[in-house]
Amino acid sequence: MSQPITLSAEQQEFRAAVRQFAENKIAPRAAELDRTAAYSWENFADCRAMELPALGIPVEYGGSGADSTTQAIMVEELARVCASTALTILISRLATIPILNWGSDALKQRYVPRIASGEAQGSYCLSEPGAGSDVASMQARAVRDGDSYVLSGMKSWITNAGVSDIYIVFAKTDPDAGSRGISCFVVERDFGLTFGKMEDKLGVRGSPTGEVILEGARVPVENRIGSEGEGFSIAMNTLNRSRPTIGAQAVGIAQGAIDQAVEYVKTREQFGRPIADLQGLQFMLADMAMKTEAARGLVYRATALIDEGDPSGELPKIGAMAKCMASDTAMEVTTNAIQLLGGYGYVKDFPMERYFRDAKVTQIYEGTNQVQRVVIARRLLSS
Repeated sequence: MSQPITLSAEQQEFRAAVRQFAENKIAPRAAELDRTAAYSWENFADCRAMELPALGIPVEYGGSGADSTTQAIMVEELARVCASTALTILISRLATIPILNWGSDALKQRYVPRIASGEAQGSYCLSEPGAGSDVASMQARAVRDGDSYVLSGMKSWITNAGVSDIYIVFAKTDPDAGSRGISCFVVERDFGLTFGKMEDKLGVRGSPTGEVILEGARVPVENRIGSEGEGFSIAMNTLNRSRPTIGAQAVGIAQGAIDQAVEYVKTREQFGRPIADLQGLQFMLADMAMKTEAARGLVYRATALIDEGDPSGELPKIGAMAKCMASDTAMEVTTNAIQLLGGYGYVKDFPMERYFRDAKVTQIYEGTNQVQRVVIARRLLSS
């Protein structure tokens, strides 16, 4: 069983450095990014200069080899000021997980260094209009044609659609085999992908989400990850490893809301004194902080399991707990933070309503929180 996480001096220094970077470079653009719903190449360039895309990638593929907890710290600190920018780094990390864990050496050498350097970005193409939580019902096809597969179908709700250069695509090579008929591919944008409707979203508006159209895309056989039929297992095990970082994003959003609320109540006066003196509001802040810290600890427990190689097989359960608890906490904390700011929390002159909108999707993507509860319950009942 993983031991409780105590951050090292190096990790604490890293947090301070990323926080300063985020406050100086990312925070000043966050409101405009949300307003325009435009991808910020400027933010990505700044993250690339900080070598953040390389953070969790092994040294042999051009990365820094940082552990999963350090990656979670990075995600927290970016999300604390701009959840969209945090997602920009998260999504490419998600794309590397299948390649690094199940891809051939040739695939690792060809694609991972490009993501580590920031030369390329990646996306993860699993969901479809009629196949979200029920992955096995996907309709996308991959038909073998000599030394290639020809893809057909469409993927929806794809983060970084149209921006990424590399797409991890799941499609059925055997449509009669259910989940056992799904295979996984590395698909370059230039292989024939096109892009459909881009979504006009409630939150994380600076991160594009849209349709990836597969029709006629031709993928070399060597770009298949694993064997035919292993795609479902690869997809689920990838999500087990990535859900804790969604938890880290949610923790960062919650922490940003707490920090903003604390500053506000210390300066806002009513009845002749700062509202921070009101015990009812103090209790609200205390509860917000306690729940956020508890969520952070669960996220770090999950990231420790990833780095240990999950020797006890707990990661599916603990990862689901971390993602579920942190995202529910972020939604509760941002709701209460708006209440603390009153009318100012409800208007766009203050960032609080953006935190609230950004928090919502953390309860939805990479498996809804209802699905996480199913995962947790099944693990408990099968033990």
